[in-house]
Amino acid sequence: MEITLHDAMTVIHGIVFGAFLLLAYSGLAAGLYATTLSRNPWVLSPGEKRAFSLYFATMAALAWAAVIFGAYVIYPWYRAKLPPGVIDLSAYPRQFLTSNPSTTGWHDIGMEWKEHFAWFAPICLTAAAVVFAQYGSRLRGLSGLRSAVIGLCAIAFVATGVAGFFGAMLNKYAPVRGGATIVLMRGETHGR
Repeated sequence: MEITLHDAMTVIHGIVFGAFLLLAYSGLAAGLYATTLSRNPWVLSPGEKRAFSLYFATMAALAWAAVIFGAYVIYPWYRAKLPPGVIDLSAYPRQFLTSNPSTTGWHDIGMEWKEHFAWFAPICLTAAAVVFAQYGSRLRGLSGLRSAVIGLCAIAFVATGVAGFFGAMLNKYAPVRGGATIVLMRGETHGR
């Protein structure tokens, strides 16, 4: 069983950073609801406020890791220049997608949305995390600020979802492959 280096980096980008970030939104939503919207609010102790602020900051860090890793590690492989004389486009995802009218939309819409819209997630999460770290449970009494934090988190969630969806679809139609081969496991050979 083996995988290429580019495949492994795509897994780190999409599953380690992106999927964990998407999963973390459920905890964020529960925490924000419990501390700022619930009829019986969870009043955070100083330790709990630090812990939830750390959770929030970790989400922002995951979002930054996903977009920076995608923009500066994966995307250059995606847009690699096609050498003269190459006929098989499978190792050049952008050229492969744009060479066929039935797949060009995955580049024109999918990659454009993914590469630009994804940046909203870390920016919005960072802003919301800073505000929460400053105000914590006091956001309950500051409706405008509370709405801004919830709105920023909603924008970040949508941006993460859109980037994840298009990333999965792009990887399905035109995966970024290549680099050194990493052997994960060797199979047994059976003599006959």
